[in-house]
Amino acid sequence: MYKEKIVIKVGTNVMTNKDNRIVRPVLRRLVRQIAELYERDIITVLVSSGSVIAGKEVLGNCDIKDKTQRRQVYSAIGQPRMMRLYYNIFHEYGMKCAQVLPTKRDFSPGIHRQNMINCCEGLLSEGVIPIANEDDAVSVTMSMFSDNDELASLIAQMLDADKLIILTDIDGLYDGHPQDEDSDVVKNVKPSENLNSYIDDGNIENKKGRGGMGSKLKYAQITAANNIPTFIANGKRDNTIIDIIEGRSVGTKVALEKEEA
Repeated sequence: MYKEKIVIKVGTNVMTNKDNRIVRPVLRRLVRQIAELYERDIITVLVSSGSVIAGKEVLGNCDIKDKTQRRQVYSAIGQPRMMRLYYNIFHEYGMKCAQVLPTKRDFSPGIHRQNMINCCEGLLSEGVIPIANEDDAVSVTMSMFSDNDELASLIAQMLDADKLIILTDIDGLYDGHPQDEDSDVVKNVKPSENLNSYIDDGNIENKKGRGGMGSKLKYAQITAANNIPTFIANGKRDNTIIDIIEGRSVGTKVALEKEEA
């Protein structure tokens, strides 16, 4: 039985290079840390983007004009490629992983939500790492999440996780533009804190996925308001996840309202 349960979200910007290619060593560092946590009886649910980029790697340029349909096609092609990458890397560490592709209706009260809980808890009980991604092949309009930050938050709340870690390609929330020498990472914020001024100061990422820093902060605050400490940190940096679990000051922590910052 595991002693702690965490949800980790890794975005497209973390796993790709400037040429929009998936960087396998980044995925390997991620899995290595998840495997190390597993040895400590800390089990992980991984929320991973990347299917659309992976589909583009396979298909190349696509002649489909409709943006939504094009995304569906790339995702349908790329999702098995992503899972093959993860399967092979987890296998190197003697671990198993599984694919979970929810839509928004799966989090509505009722049988769909309970099925999601049963599936994830069943996998975790067998030591299998669930890898969740929005089902972009069929999830459109009303059934879409705003992005995988929302999905990660919903999963963390649904499974009553002990922590949510959102990995991005910068060191966290800055008090100015991340590229300004005088800007520093904001170490701690609260769920009720108004952070609009920080967003206005340019805390944005090179958008390859749908979520930016504004989305990460929004769902980090929602998650923390539901008694789950949430962290926004640099997934390209070595050992970020382990450092967070061991209590080091890494990235931005969205603490519980009652918790000391």
